[in-house]
Order: sequence, then structure tokens, then C-alpha cells
Amino acid sequence: MAELEALGQRNDSFPRELPSLPSLFARALEHDAELSRQRYEFEATQEEIPMARSQLLPQVSASGSYLWQDSTNIQTSPDDFGLDQPAQRPGEIDETVWQLQLQQPLFSLERWRGMDVANAQVDAAELQLAVVERDLALQVSEAYIEAYLAAQRLGLLEAQQESLELQVRQAQRAFDLGVGDRINLLEAQSRLDRAISDAVLAENELDNALSILERLTGVTPEFRGLAVGELSQVKLTRDWGAPEEWLSQTEQNLDVLLALQEQKISEADASTRQAGYYPEVNLNLSYSDRKSDDQLRESEDYRASVELSMPIYRGGYTTANVRQGQKRVEAGRAAVDNERNLAAQDVRLRLRSLSGNVRQLEALRQSIQSSELFLEAAERGEQLGLRDLVDVLDARASLYDQRIQYVDTIGNYALDLLALQSAVGGLGSDDLASIMSLLASMTDLSAVIPTSAG
Repeated sequence: MAELEALGQRNDSFPRELPSLPSLFARALEHDAELSRQRYEFEATQEEIPMARSQLLPQVSASGSYLWQDSTNIQTSPDDFGLDQPAQRPGEIDETVWQLQLQQPLFSLERWRGMDVANAQVDAAELQLAVVERDLALQVSEAYIEAYLAAQRLGLLEAQQESLELQVRQAQRAFDLGVGDRINLLEAQSRLDRAISDAVLAENELDNALSILERLTGVTPEFRGLAVGELSQVKLTRDWGAPEEWLSQTEQNLDVLLALQEQKISEADASTRQAGYYPEVNLNLSYSDRKSDDQLRESEDYRASVELSMPIYRGGYTTANVRQGQKRVEAGRAAVDNERNLAAQDVRLRLRSLSGNVRQLEALRQSIQSSELFLEAAERGEQLGLRDLVDVLDARASLYDQRIQYVDTIGNYALDLLALQSAVGGLGSDDLASIMSLLASMTDLSAVIPTSAG
């Protein structure tokens, strides 16, 4: 094991720090453009309430008009009609009219129910904002985990390459001396080529994950050079309780809550459409002042009236409008059932996956311990002349493969844990901190793995 640690790690003069996942999420909350867009959408939707309220308040309007008129009739030009009398009214006039009107709804069921629609829309927009924040937390966390796994995988693969390169040289030397066969040489070269290929893939995955983090947060955290620590320090939850306990929490799933709120919007809208069958009563007050060259047209009027309007027949529009609203209510109920089913399915899937990951990690941990003992035995056998260096290097390369598989399984465990928490509610800073603690528990922060990319 001493040779393995010397080959795979080097001491550094300062400890490495794992990038803070909660801090990255906090930056994403300020930087992400999609979240900013949703915040503006929420603020815009909030204006639906004062807009709906305005329909219940007095409506005051002022109007003005100017009229020029040149008329020829028996009153303005009696000579043209054979009458011997003076004109009673001027033929050409200038006229201005100013009017002030106030309308106050006294009874309008449709307008009152419009307030319920507006309130439901605002509540839905707030939930939609929470959904976007949750999705952002998932995106940041998934990219963080992918970057972490790729960095760990890259470090292990590059350390494995050194072991495999030495193994290839030993196999080549044995073949040149006639004590080894070509099959062993080709096998060693094949494993080295595969490790190089896997390292290139891990490098690309790391760059892709960092690119996503940069887009979401505006910064590029540093993951290169991380080293795998003592795997026995990793603490896993093994008992997740009865599935029914988790399924009962799916009512707090944000997608379920959003579907329920959208159903309330449909119900409020359907109720508003049904109000189209009811009459409306309005109080109208107005003042008008008409100035004209024709004194008979001059007037100053004060008017007050109560108007009742009752829709009798609109070509079937109201009936069709009500039916449409009722169908949308049914669609909303189906959408709620669908979101509940999806949340329940996700909970069952994640619980099975988490249990499987735990069993796989336990098996891998036992396998790694056995491989470490086998490596020690191979090293001791090589010192006693019972084994050659190729056997030692082969055992060391196999141990790297198992560590890589363990790291990948931890990543799957972390992703499933995030998805489970998301399925029963939102994601908070505490959930992100626990994921970061899980990854930090298997990271050696006092050492770095040298990487070709700095």
C-alpha cells in the first residue's frame, strides 16, 4: 500500500478545499438567466391582482370634442326655401363639448370572481418560481457531482497509467529476454491504451461539467487534482424506512403543488365563465358642458342613472365558454393525478436505487480490501522472489479499477439522494451541504493527484 500511495498521490504544501456547493448555488440564484426571467414573470403576474381589483372600482373618464359645421336648412337659410323671415339659427358654427363620466359597478359576479382567478394565478406563479429554483439546485448539484467524479476518475486513471506503463515496460523486457510471451505484452498494452482512452473521456466530462457550472453560476470552480481518501470514512444511510412514509410526503412535491394550484386556476376560471349568465348593474354619473355658436345647442347637463344589463342570447357563446372551462377543470384534475403518479414512481425508483447502491458499495468496499491484501501479498511475494513485478503492477491496476468503480457508485448514490429529496419537496441548502459532506468524506484534502491539465 505504501507504493500505491507513493505512485498515486504526492504531498502538497497546502491542503486542498472542496468547492462549496451551497455557495455555488447561492451564486446561481443571482446569476442564472432562466431564474431571473421567472422572477420577472412572477412580478408581472402579481399585477393581475390590482388589474382585477380595478374592475370593481369606479371608472372615471373625461372626453372632449370640437365641431365645425356649415348647415343649410329652413332655419339657417329661409330665403332658399321661399320664406320671408330672418334666419333663426346660424348656418356656420363652432362647437366644443367637454364631458366627465363615472361608472361604478354595483353588481358584477363575473368581475368579483375575476379576483379569485388573479389570486390563483399569483400563487401558481410563485410555485413556478419555486420549481425553477429547485430545478436550478438540481442542475448545479448534478454538474457539481459530475465534475467531482470526473476529477477523481481522471486522477485515478492518470495514476493507473503510470502503473500500466511500468507494467508494459516489464512485459516488454520479459518478452525481449525470452521469459515472457507476446500475449502478456499485448494485454498490458491494451489495458494501458484503454486507461488512456478513459482518461481522455474523463477530461472531456470534467470540462463539460465545469462549463455547465460556469453557465449557471458565472464562476469556474477548481476540481482538478482531487485525491481519493480513506473510503472507510464514507458514511452511508442504509435504512430508508418504509416506502409508504416517503410516498406520503409526495404531496409536498413542487410539481404536484403546482398542478394543484393550476387546477384551482381552472376552477376559478370556470366559475368566472358561469357568471356570464348573471346580470350586471352599474351606476353611471356624468357631467357635460357644450359651448356652441348656436345658442339652441348650448347645454350643461348632469346625469345619474342605474343600468341593468342581462345577456339573453349571444349565439351560444356563453354556453360553449362554460363547457370549455369545465373541460379544463377536468384536464387539471388529470394533470394532478399524473404528477402524483410521477412523484410516487420517482420515490420508489430512487429508494430501490439507493438500496442497490449501498449494497454495491459494501461489496466494492470488501473487494477493495481484498485487493489491497492481494497487493500486499504480491509485493511481499515479489520481495521473496515468488512473484514478479508484473504481478504486482497488475494487482495495483486492478485496485485502481475498483476504486474508480467505487467513486462512480458514490456519484450515483448522491444523485439518487438528490432526486429523492426533490421528489418529496424542494431542495435546500442543508440538502446540498449534506451532499458536499458526503463527497468530502471520501476526499483526501491534504494531497493532490498530479494532472496533466494543471
